Amino acid sequence: MTFGGLIGVLVIGLLVGLLARFITPGPNPRGIIVTIVIGIVGAVIATFGGQALGLYQPGEPATFIGSVVGAVVLLVLVRLFGR
Repeated sequence: MTFGGLIGVLVIGLLVGLLARFITPGPNPRGIIVTIVIGIVGAVIATFGGQALGLYQPGEPATFIGSVVGAVVLLVLVRLFGR
């Protein structure tokens, strides 16, 4: 992965994480690094979940909206199991 590609992943992860935190009500984890990780992990969840449901072909990444949905699911799971 090139440096520009890595920066792109981090920026998209930040945007996805911010949207997921905005959509999900209640207290959310703080910090820019945690927000980026939430966005990136949300995209991974959306990719594998979408492949399992037949929405994406193997090797096809999730869309931006799918990534936000995956990040929201991650935040909900963190709240459920974080208590």
